[in-house]
Amino acid sequence: MLMRHCAAIVALSAAFTSPAALSATQQNQASTAILLQGFHWNSPGYSSPNWYQTLQGKAADLKDLGITHVWFPPATDAADNNGYLPRQLNILSSKYGTETDLKNTVSALTAQGIKSVADIVINHRVGTANWADFTNPTWDCRAVVSNDEWTGRCGNADTGDGYASARDIDHTQSFVQTDIKTWMAKLKADGFSGIRYDFSKGYAASYAKLYHDAWNPDFCVGEIWTNLDYNNVDAHRQVLMNYIDGNGGTCAAFDFTTHGLLVQVLNNNDYWRLKDSSGKPAGAIGWWSQKSVTFVDNHDTGPSETSSTGQNLWPVPAGSVMQGYAYILTHPGIPTVYYPHVYNWNLRAGIKALISARKSAGVTSTSAVAIQQATTGLYAAIITGTSGKLAMKIGPNSWSPGLGWTLLTSGDNYAVWKQ
Repeated sequence: MLMRHCAAIVALSAAFTSPAALSATQQNQASTAILLQGFHWNSPGYSSPNWYQTLQGKAADLKDLGITHVWFPPATDAADNNGYLPRQLNILSSKYGTETDLKNTVSALTAQGIKSVADIVINHRVGTANWADFTNPTWDCRAVVSNDEWTGRCGNADTGDGYASARDIDHTQSFVQTDIKTWMAKLKADGFSGIRYDFSKGYAASYAKLYHDAWNPDFCVGEIWTNLDYNNVDAHRQVLMNYIDGNGGTCAAFDFTTHGLLVQVLNNNDYWRLKDSSGKPAGAIGWWSQKSVTFVDNHDTGPSETSSTGQNLWPVPAGSVMQGYAYILTHPGIPTVYYPHVYNWNLRAGIKALISARKSAGVTSTSAVAIQQATTGLYAAIITGTSGKLAMKIGPNSWSPGLGWTLLTSGDNYAVWKQ
């Protein structure tokens, strides 16, 4: 499997030699980006101020924290509160606030030097009044794939996995492509400069590239969430690599492998799982860190304002969240910070210290990792940045990098040093 991945890197290297290709996304460089997921599962319920207004009020503080990009919730009219059942794409008012609120929030972040990432939900769509009476933009039955649940479907076969809660959209249709590009251009005009693709396994990765190329974003990442067999971790990593290869390396993938490993490790003390058979990090970052976006938890996997609210579908144990951040904020890949952890869980100070450590050593998405220990109760590594080295450990067992290192930050079962 790894050989297939390496071959992909060689093939893609030629495609990235032109100035136009190299000037685009964070995924084509040794990125220093730090992403904030700027919402959680309960965000649509906020009012006076609504969620956009709440986020707008955090703009200056997010700059101080060290955030460079903010991932917004889906910014379109939808049949559900959270926006993941899109209805009228071209209406950009939602349960999170009005389009004016949206633009004001993006502008406030832009004024702080922070870029905004749009949540692009294009695998599926619901009708305005029934199953598939699509309006604004208007689509006919050809927009629905031939194997959808709707009996009126008349499109071509689905190019990815099905989604039963809405109509699966046929991206082979030129009118669908045109209207999606037009809608995304509207988001770009409102100030967005990045893309987060929802349910990316629902359509061929080549369409992620198609819409990416029409937008030319600063940042691009897709959500590929599949079951993780802890006895066959490489198969899970390969699915992520296949998505990246399929979109020509233009978009990263969320590193669900690393997330799943952290869930297992922090629940069971088996830190040895974080090292693969070749001595590298066992998540997607061990194979292609430049194209990997890491996270501790998100609106689906984890909780919201408290450990007992939100979805909690695959959470890192609440008492070990800071160990997760000590891992992702010192390691390569582009790390994601989750809004509730900063502003509801009172973890801001610890997270800021870790971000500051990352920045002080110049750790990037492509930094080298030398794993020192990976055993029951302990994981330790040295990460080489552009302006120094970080040593880190997580787990209950003791470890020190030795003489010549300065402790930068520490907490319950984690520590980070700089040389």
